[in-house]
Amino acid sequence: MGVIAEFYSNGGFWMHPILFMSVIGLGVIIERFIFLYFKYNINAAAFMGQIQKLVMANNIDRAIKLCNAAPSAALAKVIKAGLTRANKSEIEISNAIEEATLDVIPQIQKRTNSLAAIANVATLLGLLGTIFGMIGAFNALDQAAADKRQEALGKNISTAMYTTAFGLIVAVPCLSAHIFLSNVTKKIIDEIDQYSVKLENLLIQRGKSGANS
Repeated sequence: MGVIAEFYSNGGFWMHPILFMSVIGLGVIIERFIFLYFKYNINAAAFMGQIQKLVMANNIDRAIKLCNAAPSAALAKVIKAGLTRANKSEIEISNAIEEATLDVIPQIQKRTNSLAAIANVATLLGLLGTIFGMIGAFNALDQAAADKRQEALGKNISTAMYTTAFGLIVAVPCLSAHIFLSNVTKKIIDEIDQYSVKLENLLIQRGKSGANS
């Protein structure tokens, strides 16, 4: 802890806003990880396999109950919207699925892109601290007494390097988390697009079969 405290204090004022950005970034990472992995996510292939069997068996009510068993899962919400219109027209089924998709996608994407912005701000704050540190170093050469110049120069350059380092220490994990969480987000959205179309086709085919029988 002593090394960390020394590192932080040597960076001067600009370490505070960078620390603030790190707290925000960490909060977003934790929140998005929990939501994307434990709330919105689901084993899509297994889930849709069960839904398909139930629809083909004309057991729509049980399929809806299966969706209700995972009320927070994004795919389950979209599939449920289509199932509740199973006995309606093709247009109504399509509109219900599209409306549910438009409702859940912003929730899935929410705040993930802010991690890239947080990383950029942290880097820029570190750069700003570096610039002010170098300005202080040049001022020290002009204003400090001859026997104090080396000490003042070293202190200001040290401050500049510490802020740069801290800005990058915050930025790199935020950017890494952004890439990782964006891939998870894309996976969930791709599954919604893929399986909602499959459900729509399945329900339309079911309706045509019922009309012909």
